[in-house]
Amino acid sequence: MDDLKTKSLHAGRLWPRIGGAITTPIFQSSTFEYHGEDYHDVGYIRLSTTPNHVVLGERVAALHNAEASLATGSGMAAISATIFTLLSTGDHLIVQDCLYGGTSSILSWLKRFGITHTAVDAQDPSSWGAARQESTRAIYFETLTNPLVQLADLEAVVEFSQEHGLVSIIDNTFASPVNFQPIVAGFDLAIESATKYMGGHSDICAGCVVGSRKRIEEIKVTLDLLGGSLDPHACFLLERGLKTIGLRVPHHNASAMRVAEFLSAHPMVEKVNYPGLPDHPHHDRAQQLLDGFGGVLSFELRGGTEIADQFLGALTLPAVAVSLGGCTSLIVRPAAAVHAGLSPQERIETGITDGLIRFSVGLEETNDLLKDLETALQAAELG
Repeated sequence: MDDLKTKSLHAGRLWPRIGGAITTPIFQSSTFEYHGEDYHDVGYIRLSTTPNHVVLGERVAALHNAEASLATGSGMAAISATIFTLLSTGDHLIVQDCLYGGTSSILSWLKRFGITHTAVDAQDPSSWGAARQESTRAIYFETLTNPLVQLADLEAVVEFSQEHGLVSIIDNTFASPVNFQPIVAGFDLAIESATKYMGGHSDICAGCVVGSRKRIEEIKVTLDLLGGSLDPHACFLLERGLKTIGLRVPHHNASAMRVAEFLSAHPMVEKVNYPGLPDHPHHDRAQQLLDGFGGVLSFELRGGTEIADQFLGALTLPAVAVSLGGCTSLIVRPAAAVHAGLSPQERIETGITDGLIRFSVGLEETNDLLKDLETALQAAELG
């Protein structure tokens, strides 16, 4: 199987089929018969060894063209298990200067265990060497940042990590394996919040980490201890979502492109952040590295916070809500929700203004979304 759409349907499936079932059954059993396995391979939900976990792990790995993967109870479970596996007291991590809020929070929390980090300018690889210490063990970046949708020089990240013997980790949530495959690009580990595009239906909380079989086995031991496994029913829902990822994400890409073009031409819009637009500072890099520009964009309206809130209140199709990557369009003002935990100064430093709006473009008919946006913009202008 070479094509992603075929892998999303068949990779890792149980064979022979259980009772002839075309869909993987939900193995809602907490424990399974013991046949002399090593402890971490014993059939038990917390150890992520149910048939649902096994099928899901093989399928996610296949979609990333990787040796192995591990499903987790959330994206944060994948992040925490990975970091705790790689870093110990006294170790140091290099990270890019704009990270998902949950990642930033756990890195700050880890200082109490003597694990430190240094943020670097993602757009200036020449500055990264100054951040490296003798205790540096890994480097952590994101494919596309939240909510400004910026793209770092990912090839330079791989080169830097290999030159200095660091483990390279990337959060690939915004791209999904449809738009970017980090392991193929040379990263050691890829993390996904499967709650988003991989699940695709806004009905589960899940995560995964992908890489070599050896590294995934090491991370699994940590996850087993932390208790961050995914329930078999959620495994079933994630597997179901993956079956259509090769169809869903291209639509997200195409629709977001049209929305970005519409907004960038509208007189009420001050700025649009979307790597598919030619004026995006990282457009050329995105064309080179990505197979699609993604389904998330952000923009600012002329008039600031008041106009932004009036606009959000006038929309009928997108739901004003956190998260992203689902079938339904989701829209939010990050300063009021997603990044509310940051101080005003921290938001300013990362370019997140109070009036910035993040839009996760769903699977609705694009023309209907454009009409709704136009109507809401008119309503906001009239006050």
